[in-house]
Order: sequence, then structure tokens, then C-alpha cells
Amino acid sequence: MKSKEKIYLIHAVDVSITPSKTSFSKLWPDARITNILEESLASDLNADGGMTDAMKSRFKTIGQYCADAGATAILFTCSAFGSAIEEVKTKHAFPILTPNEALFEEVLEIGGKIALLTTFEPSVAALRSELAEMSTARNKFVEVDSVMVPGALDALRAGNQEEHNRLIAQVATEVAGQNKGYSAIVFGQFSMSPAAALAQEKISIPVLTTPDCAVRKLKQMLV
Repeated sequence: MKSKEKIYLIHAVDVSITPSKTSFSKLWPDARITNILEESLASDLNADGGMTDAMKSRFKTIGQYCADAGATAILFTCSAFGSAIEEVKTKHAFPILTPNEALFEEVLEIGGKIALLTTFEPSVAALRSELAEMSTARNKFVEVDSVMVPGALDALRAGNQEEHNRLIAQVATEVAGQNKGYSAIVFGQFSMSPAAALAQEKISIPVLTTPDCAVRKLKQMLV
């Protein structure tokens, strides 16, 4: 019997597709997922120098397309479009998740002090800002140390997934071993999640990834 869920995953970069599929296969293999890749979103956002009304309108169109196709949920996987995604949320009654929403919920439940690892430095400010807003809204707080993983994104763009994973796991292991009292290691981008298993083998505290957290939340909401 085919699953009744019909979940649309909206990607602005292709490197988020495989990690998303992997998380669903691992945590919710029966879910019906459809991937939509629109690469011009990222390039146009960069060319425009930031969010525009035209970009928000495009996101509304994407959301309506998914609704017309019978979506029971939408997961956006690129964190650069937060304000546009929030506007899409106001138009539909079914669950619509930002990339980091479920991740940060789990982070706040764990509490304490976390290390937030990223491979793309411009994303750090947006991630910290989103987490701070959620912390204030929920009156739950966590201390955050931001850690860049140099070279990992370049390796991924060059097609070297193994090196990408190795570099992230190496930095995660080093950070966890600094005895700073971290309660979790957090990977701030969908593309980083393939390195989680390798990192977790060497680390006793939880390693959280955006797609795993998103799948867990969607399953809880829809099943």
C-alpha cells in the first residue's frame, strides 16, 4: 500500500538532494518524497545581493505548485531563503519546514553548549541569528561556538565526497576533544550530513544533522 504522505523537498543546490534522500531512507523509508531543484534561486539571490519581493513571490509560486500537486508537507533545504519560506508558511495549512527549524528544536531541547560546524562561512551569521530568535521565542537558551571546516566545501565541489567527509569528521573530533563541555556537535548544512556517521564513530556526544532532524520532525507530525 502506497504511503499517503506526499512530501516535497525544495532544493536550491544539488548537493542537498542526496543527503536528504539518505535521511529519509534511514529514518522514514516509506515516506513519499519528491525533489524539486531550482538552481537559479541561489544564483539570483547572489546577483540581487539579498532577498527581494520578486524572490518571495517565486517562493509563493513554488509553494502553491506543491499544494496544487497534493503536498502533505514541504521541506526547504537551503537556509539562505528564511524570510521567503516564512511567507510561504502563512499561505498553507500543511507543515512547511525551514532547513534548520527541526535541528534547532533538538538543539534547544539538549541545551548547554554546542559546537556549530559549517563549511560555508557566509551561512554562520544567518544560522546564529535564526537560533537566537528561536531561543528567545521559546525561552530556551544554548551557548554556541561557531567552527569553520576549511577545505571541505572545495572538496565536495570537486567531487571528492570522501575527502569532504574526512575533513569534517576530523574537525568534529578535534572540537569534541577540547573538553569545553559541549553537549552536541551540530552540522549546520544539509551537504555536511554524509560526514556524520564517520564523526559519530569517534565522538561520544550527539552529532546532529539538518536532514535527520527534519525527517524526524516530519514523521512525528504526519504519522
